[in-house]
Amino acid sequence: MLAAAFRRAQLPIAHMLPLYKSDGSNVDLCRRSAVEQGAAIVRPGTAGAELAPSLLPGPGVSLDADLLLSGAPQMLGPKEWAMHKPRWGAFFQTSLEQHLRAFGVTSIAFVGCNFPNCPRASIYESSERDFRIVLVTDAISGLYDRAQEEMRGIGVMPMSAEELALAIV
Repeated sequence: MLAAAFRRAQLPIAHMLPLYKSDGSNVDLCRRSAVEQGAAIVRPGTAGAELAPSLLPGPGVSLDADLLLSGAPQMLGPKEWAMHKPRWGAFFQTSLEQHLRAFGVTSIAFVGCNFPNCPRASIYESSERDFRIVLVTDAISGLYDRAQEEMRGIGVMPMSAEELALAIV
């Protein structure tokens, strides 16, 4: 629903995702041993390394792992792209900020998996870059009350997906 609302409003969408090589050479330290021992965590070619079908801009759209691992963004549709992020934060060693600034983006809405890791790191990185931030409370897994309080404390605005979709119409 929210991705569709952003597309209708012709607002940029960035899908940030990790991809771990099977040899573990690009994996963060906390997961490297598991990947080196054969765990297929977000390994290119596995289901865990793809966007959920409901997030794709259309049928037949798939990720190009080689392109993404090269550091280049992959265009998925008008104003929509996927980027590989090598660590939890979406801005760490990526060109995300340049892409957002090129579109004139001043506010970022966050959705994602496992709030204590990637979304939290990316939200702090966004704050450091003076973006206004919306935390989509019903579109982030692992979100808990204390975290929402902490986010409000750094100026993050909590909203539901429905509230945000209505606000961007």
